[in-house]
Amino acid sequence: MRPVFIPANIKKYNKTSDSLKPELSGIVERFQKLSSSTPDVSIVIPAYNEEKNILKTLFALSNTQTKYSIEIIVVNNNSKDKTEELIKACGVICVNERRQGITIARNSGLALAKGNYIINADADTIYPELWVDSMIDPLENDDKIALTYGRFSFIPETTSRVLYFLYEYLSDFNRYINKIYKEEALNVYGFNSACRRLQCISVDGFTHPEGTNEDGWLAIKLRNAGYGKLKWVTKKESIVWTGDRRIIIDGGIYKSTLDRFVKYFNFNHVKAK
Repeated sequence: MRPVFIPANIKKYNKTSDSLKPELSGIVERFQKLSSSTPDVSIVIPAYNEEKNILKTLFALSNTQTKYSIEIIVVNNNSKDKTEELIKACGVICVNERRQGITIARNSGLALAKGNYIINADADTIYPELWVDSMIDPLENDDKIALTYGRFSFIPETTSRVLYFLYEYLSDFNRYINKIYKEEALNVYGFNSACRRLQCISVDGFTHPEGTNEDGWLAIKLRNAGYGKLKWVTKKESIVWTGDRRIIIDGGIYKSTLDRFVKYFNFNHVKAK
């Protein structure tokens, strides 16, 4: 069962950067306890002009409950705002990548990572406390799994959360179709997936052909290299919460829903003139 409304343990992080600044000392202290010079897990986060969101993401990750040691690598990709300042204030690794682009940023973080495992995250997403273990345990326990990917829900700016609740179930249906009948790699998103670092490096990381996406293409490369299958993590407590700006950019929830129906059933529709 997906949550209809935003859970309390997620709401407490969904605040403005200014209101979260008093939390900085606690964030630094918690990351120091979680971190190791020889980490089990590297969490890599590209960031471009994320002054508005980066503190809530790092605040949430600092409260991670895990049996693994971790490192946080945030790749500042030419931000023009205070993103870099806020990253450093949280006491995590900040990499300044001057070459622009999400693929370059992810590969830059991968090159510096030390963990046995890589978790891919984004700077506008809130991660629940048990997220790390839910993504890494399948890889740790089964060498026939090459990559894990999880579920996500939207934090609305203007759209009703109930509408997103229904939309997310429609999206889950699409993922089942992809997994069983089409291409499961279409389900993989860069802000909620994990794999083994050395295997990722061996297939040239996130590099991908023009016209494809870095996250799904990595999944295909790992599977084709014989490293194993993909694993969809569906635990309710591991759902991550992300902003809905991608939906807004794509024309809003109604257009996105219509586009999904067209995609599922191959309807042809005429755009209004």
